[in-house]
Amino acid sequence: MGQPPVVYGQSDRPPRGDYARAKADYTCAQDWAAYTPADHDTYHRLYQRQVEQLPGLASEAFIAALPSLGARERIPRFDDVNEGLHKATGWELVAVPGLIPEVPFFQLLADRKFPVTDWIRKPEEFDYIVEPDVFHDLFGHVPLLFNPVFADYVQRYGEGGLKAARLGACEMLSRLYWYTIEFGLIRESGGLRAYGAGILSSAGELPYSVQSPEPRRLPLELARTMRTRYKIDTYQQTYFVIDSYQELFDLTEQDFTPLYEELQGQPEFAADAA
Repeated sequence: MGQPPVVYGQSDRPPRGDYARAKADYTCAQDWAAYTPADHDTYHRLYQRQVEQLPGLASEAFIAALPSLGARERIPRFDDVNEGLHKATGWELVAVPGLIPEVPFFQLLADRKFPVTDWIRKPEEFDYIVEPDVFHDLFGHVPLLFNPVFADYVQRYGEGGLKAARLGACEMLSRLYWYTIEFGLIRESGGLRAYGAGILSSAGELPYSVQSPEPRRLPLELARTMRTRYKIDTYQQTYFVIDSYQELFDLTEQDFTPLYEELQGQPEFAADAA
Protein backbone atom coordinates (compact mmCIF):
# COMPACT_ATOMS: atom_id res chain seq x y z
CA MET A 1 0.00 0.00 0.00
CA GLY A 2 1.23 3.48 -0.77
CA GLN A 3 2.53 5.25 -3.87
CA PRO A 4 5.23 7.88 -4.51
CA PRO A 5 4.07 11.52 -4.47
CA VAL A 6 3.57 13.24 -7.82
CA VAL A 7 4.81 16.67 -8.92
CA TYR A 8 4.09 18.55 -12.15
CA GLY A 9 6.21 21.59 -12.96
CA GLN A 10 8.45 23.19 -10.37
CA SER A 11 7.65 23.78 -6.72
CA ASP A 12 9.57 24.92 -3.67
CA ARG A 13 7.84 22.44 -1.38
CA PRO A 14 7.00 18.74 -1.53
CA PRO A 15 3.54 17.76 -2.76
CA ARG A 16 0.76 17.69 -0.21
CA GLY A 17 -1.39 14.66 0.47
CA ASP A 18 -0.88 11.35 2.22
CA TYR A 19 0.26 9.08 -0.59
CA ALA A 20 0.85 6.26 1.87
CA ARG A 21 -2.93 5.71 1.70
CA ALA A 22 -2.94 5.34 -2.09
CA LYS A 23 -3.67 2.01 -3.73
CA ALA A 24 -2.01 0.84 -6.95
CA ASP A 25 -4.32 3.04 -9.04
CA TYR A 26 -3.65 6.01 -6.72
CA THR A 27 -7.19 6.02 -5.30
CA CYS A 28 -7.86 6.02 -1.58
CA ALA A 29 -10.79 6.26 0.80
CA GLN A 30 -12.24 9.70 1.49
CA ASP A 31 -11.64 10.19 5.20
CA TRP A 32 -14.66 12.47 5.65
CA ALA A 33 -14.50 12.28 9.45
CA ALA A 34 -11.05 13.88 9.36
CA TYR A 35 -12.36 17.19 8.06
CA THR A 36 -12.39 19.84 10.79
CA PRO A 37 -15.02 22.56 11.29
CA ALA A 38 -12.44 24.96 9.82
CA ASP A 39 -12.18 22.76 6.70
CA HIS A 40 -15.94 22.81 6.19
CA ASP A 41 -16.00 26.56 6.78
CA THR A 42 -13.31 27.09 4.14
CA TYR A 43 -15.31 25.04 1.63
CA HIS A 44 -18.49 26.95 2.45
CA ARG A 45 -16.86 30.36 2.05
CA LEU A 46 -15.20 29.35 -1.23
CA TYR A 47 -18.51 28.01 -2.53
CA GLN A 48 -20.38 31.17 -1.54
CA ARG A 49 -17.84 33.45 -3.20
CA GLN A 50 -17.89 31.54 -6.47
CA VAL A 51 -21.62 30.94 -6.74
CA GLU A 52 -22.32 34.68 -6.44
CA GLN A 53 -20.23 35.30 -9.57
CA LEU A 54 -21.69 32.60 -11.81
CA PRO A 55 -24.69 34.34 -13.46
CA GLY A 56 -23.66 35.73 -16.83
CA LEU A 57 -20.16 34.27 -16.57
CA ALA A 58 -20.55 30.48 -16.18
CA SER A 59 -22.02 27.95 -18.58
CA GLU A 60 -25.75 27.43 -18.06
CA ALA A 61 -25.23 23.66 -17.95
CA PHE A 62 -22.78 24.11 -15.09
CA ILE A 63 -25.11 26.38 -13.12
CA ALA A 64 -28.01 23.97 -13.61
CA ALA A 65 -26.01 21.00 -12.31
CA LEU A 66 -24.30 22.71 -9.37
CA PRO A 67 -27.04 21.81 -6.83
CA SER A 68 -26.24 18.15 -7.47
CA LEU A 69 -23.17 18.56 -5.27
CA GLY A 70 -25.46 18.85 -2.26
CA ALA A 71 -25.35 21.26 0.66
CA ARG A 72 -22.82 24.04 0.26
CA GLU A 73 -22.21 24.36 4.02
CA ARG A 74 -19.86 21.38 4.19
CA ILE A 75 -17.54 19.27 2.10
CA PRO A 76 -19.69 16.63 0.42
CA ARG A 77 -19.30 12.93 0.95
CA PHE A 78 -18.26 11.53 -2.41
CA ASP A 79 -20.59 8.56 -1.98
CA ASP A 80 -23.57 10.92 -1.67
CA VAL A 81 -22.66 12.74 -4.89
CA ASN A 82 -22.11 9.41 -6.64
CA GLU A 83 -25.73 8.36 -6.12
CA GLY A 84 -26.98 11.07 -8.46
CA LEU A 85 -23.94 11.17 -10.73
CA HIS A 86 -24.04 7.49 -11.59
CA LYS A 87 -27.75 7.71 -12.41
CA ALA A 88 -27.16 10.76 -14.61
CA THR A 89 -24.14 9.72 -16.66
CA GLY A 90 -22.62 6.52 -15.26
CA TRP A 91 -19.68 8.37 -13.68
CA GLU A 92 -18.43 8.13 -10.12
CA LEU A 93 -16.01 10.12 -7.98
CA VAL A 94 -12.97 8.46 -6.44
CA ALA A 95 -10.72 10.04 -3.81
CA VAL A 96 -7.01 10.57 -4.48
CA PRO A 97 -4.33 12.06 -2.20
CA GLY A 98 -3.34 14.73 -4.73
CA LEU A 99 -1.91 14.86 -8.22
CA ILE A 100 -1.46 11.44 -9.81
CA PRO A 101 0.63 10.19 -12.77
CA GLU A 102 -0.69 10.54 -16.29
CA VAL A 103 -1.42 6.89 -17.09
CA PRO A 104 -3.40 6.13 -13.90
CA PHE A 105 -5.24 9.43 -14.44
CA PHE A 106 -6.15 8.53 -18.02
CA GLN A 107 -7.22 5.03 -16.97
CA LEU A 108 -9.60 6.37 -14.32
CA LEU A 109 -11.20 8.75 -16.83
CA ALA A 110 -11.51 5.98 -19.40
CA ASP A 111 -13.33 3.93 -16.74
CA ARG A 112 -15.68 6.89 -16.00
CA LYS A 113 -14.09 7.48 -12.60
CA PHE A 114 -13.16 11.06 -11.78
CA PRO A 115 -10.28 11.52 -9.31
CA VAL A 116 -10.99 14.14 -6.63
CA THR A 117 -8.30 15.33 -4.24
CA ASP A 118 -9.64 14.76 -0.73
CA TRP A 119 -7.83 17.52 1.23
CA ILE A 120 -8.75 21.21 1.29
CA ARG A 121 -6.54 24.30 1.28
CA LYS A 122 -5.60 26.19 4.44
CA PRO A 123 -7.39 29.47 5.24
CA GLU A 124 -4.25 31.44 4.32
CA GLU A 125 -4.47 29.89 0.81
CA PHE A 126 -8.05 31.03 0.35
CA ASP A 127 -7.33 33.17 -2.72
CA TYR A 128 -4.65 31.06 -4.39
CA ILE A 129 -3.43 27.49 -4.16
CA VAL A 130 -0.76 25.82 -6.27
CA GLU A 131 -2.21 22.30 -6.38
CA PRO A 132 -5.84 21.34 -6.98
CA ASP A 133 -7.74 20.64 -3.75
CA VAL A 134 -11.17 19.20 -3.00
CA PHE A 135 -12.90 22.52 -3.71
CA HIS A 136 -11.30 22.93 -7.13
CA ASP A 137 -12.01 19.34 -8.12
CA LEU A 138 -15.57 19.16 -6.80
CA PHE A 139 -16.90 22.63 -7.55
CA GLY A 140 -14.94 23.13 -10.77
CA HIS A 141 -15.10 19.73 -12.45
CA VAL A 142 -17.96 17.63 -11.15
CA PRO A 143 -21.13 19.59 -12.10
CA LEU A 144 -20.48 19.21 -15.84
CA LEU A 145 -20.02 15.46 -15.41
CA PHE A 146 -23.81 15.46 -14.97
CA ASN A 147 -24.04 16.65 -18.61
CA PRO A 148 -24.13 13.52 -20.82
CA VAL A 149 -22.25 15.01 -23.79
CA PHE A 150 -19.51 16.56 -21.69
CA ALA A 151 -19.23 13.41 -19.58
CA ASP A 152 -18.70 11.37 -22.74
CA TYR A 153 -16.02 13.82 -23.87
CA VAL A 154 -14.08 13.39 -20.62
CA GLN A 155 -14.20 9.60 -20.98
CA ARG A 156 -13.04 9.88 -24.59
CA TYR A 157 -10.21 12.11 -23.44
CA GLY A 158 -9.10 9.43 -20.97
CA GLU A 159 -9.12 6.78 -23.70
CA GLY A 160 -7.14 9.11 -25.94
CA GLY A 161 -4.68 9.76 -23.14
CA LEU A 162 -3.83 6.08 -22.81
CA LYS A 163 -3.09 6.01 -26.53
CA ALA A 164 -1.08 9.25 -26.37
CA ALA A 165 1.05 7.74 -23.59
CA ARG A 166 1.94 4.84 -25.87
CA LEU A 167 2.79 7.25 -28.71
CA GLY A 168 4.81 9.69 -26.62
CA ALA A 169 2.31 12.47 -27.27
CA CYS A 170 1.09 13.27 -23.75
CA GLU A 171 2.33 16.86 -23.83
CA MET A 172 0.23 17.68 -26.90
CA LEU A 173 -2.85 16.04 -25.43
CA SER A 174 -2.34 17.70 -22.06
CA ARG A 175 -2.66 21.06 -23.77
CA LEU A 176 -6.06 20.05 -25.10
CA TYR A 177 -7.11 19.14 -21.53
CA TRP A 178 -5.79 22.45 -20.23
CA TYR A 179 -7.56 24.58 -22.81
CA THR A 180 -10.89 22.71 -22.64
CA ILE A 181 -11.58 20.87 -19.36
CA GLU A 182 -9.54 23.32 -17.26
CA PHE A 183 -9.75 26.67 -19.08
CA GLY A 184 -12.36 26.36 -21.83
CA LEU A 185 -14.90 28.99 -22.91
CA ILE A 186 -18.22 28.35 -24.67
CA ARG A 187 -20.62 30.62 -26.55
CA GLU A 188 -24.06 30.55 -24.94
CA SER A 189 -27.01 32.95 -24.91
CA GLY A 190 -25.27 35.29 -27.30
CA GLY A 191 -22.14 35.68 -25.19
CA LEU A 192 -19.08 33.99 -23.77
CA ARG A 193 -19.37 31.72 -20.76
CA ALA A 194 -16.77 29.69 -18.85
CA TYR A 195 -16.92 25.90 -18.56
CA GLY A 196 -13.32 25.11 -17.58
CA ALA A 197 -12.82 24.06 -13.97
CA GLY A 198 -9.74 26.22 -13.49
CA ILE A 199 -11.81 29.28 -14.36
CA LEU A 200 -15.00 28.29 -12.52
CA SER A 201 -13.14 27.70 -9.24
CA SER A 202 -11.15 30.97 -9.45
CA ALA A 203 -12.63 34.21 -8.11
CA GLY A 204 -10.34 36.35 -10.26
CA GLU A 205 -10.07 34.42 -13.51
CA LEU A 206 -13.82 33.89 -13.95
CA PRO A 207 -14.62 37.55 -14.75
CA TYR A 208 -11.23 38.05 -16.41
CA SER A 209 -11.66 35.18 -18.87
CA VAL A 210 -15.11 36.28 -20.01
CA GLN A 211 -14.94 40.07 -19.80
CA SER A 212 -11.35 41.33 -19.94
CA PRO A 213 -10.08 42.78 -23.26
CA GLU A 214 -6.56 41.54 -22.49
CA PRO A 215 -6.48 37.81 -23.42
CA ARG A 216 -6.84 36.36 -26.91
CA ARG A 217 -9.90 34.23 -27.56
CA LEU A 218 -9.65 31.85 -30.51
CA PRO A 219 -11.96 29.19 -31.95
CA LEU A 220 -10.92 25.77 -30.68
CA GLU A 221 -8.85 24.07 -33.35
CA LEU A 222 -6.98 20.90 -32.45
CA ALA A 223 -3.61 21.53 -34.07
CA ARG A 224 -3.39 25.11 -32.81
CA THR A 225 -4.39 24.08 -29.30
CA MET A 226 -1.93 21.20 -29.13
CA ARG A 227 0.93 23.50 -30.16
CA THR A 228 0.10 26.23 -27.63
CA ARG A 229 1.99 26.41 -24.34
CA TYR A 230 0.08 27.54 -21.25
CA LYS A 231 0.60 29.41 -18.00
CA ILE A 232 0.35 27.63 -14.64
CA ASP A 233 1.08 30.62 -12.39
CA THR A 234 -0.93 33.48 -13.96
CA TYR A 235 -4.25 33.99 -15.72
CA GLN A 236 -4.27 32.54 -19.21
CA GLN A 237 -3.21 34.78 -22.08
CA THR A 238 -5.13 32.72 -24.64
CA TYR A 239 -8.50 30.97 -24.38
CA PHE A 240 -10.08 28.63 -26.93
CA VAL A 241 -13.82 28.88 -27.54
CA ILE A 242 -16.39 26.25 -28.54
CA ASP A 243 -19.99 26.74 -29.66
CA SER A 244 -21.40 23.62 -27.97
CA TYR A 245 -20.35 20.58 -25.98
CA GLN A 246 -21.32 18.46 -28.96
CA GLU A 247 -18.70 20.30 -31.00
CA LEU A 248 -16.11 19.40 -28.39
CA PHE A 249 -17.15 15.75 -28.45
CA ASP A 250 -17.15 15.61 -32.26
CA LEU A 251 -13.68 17.16 -32.49
CA THR A 252 -12.25 14.25 -30.53
CA GLU A 253 -13.95 11.54 -32.58
CA GLN A 254 -11.02 11.26 -34.96
CA ASP A 255 -7.88 9.18 -34.50
CA PHE A 256 -5.23 11.63 -33.29
CA THR A 257 -2.28 9.47 -34.45
CA PRO A 258 -1.84 11.26 -37.83
CA LEU A 259 -2.20 14.63 -36.07
CA TYR A 260 0.53 13.77 -33.56
CA GLU A 261 2.80 12.72 -36.42
CA GLU A 262 2.07 15.94 -38.28
CA LEU A 263 2.77 18.12 -35.26
CA GLN A 264 5.98 16.38 -34.14
CA GLY A 265 8.84 18.79 -34.66
CA GLN A 266 6.64 21.76 -35.55
CA PRO A 267 7.32 24.96 -33.61
CA GLU A 268 5.21 25.62 -30.55
CA PHE A 269 3.15 28.76 -29.92
CA ALA A 270 3.83 30.90 -26.89
CA ALA A 271 0.93 31.26 -24.45
CA ASP A 272 0.26 34.77 -25.78
CA ALA A 273 1.03 34.16 -29.47
CA ALA A 274 -1.19 35.89 -32.02
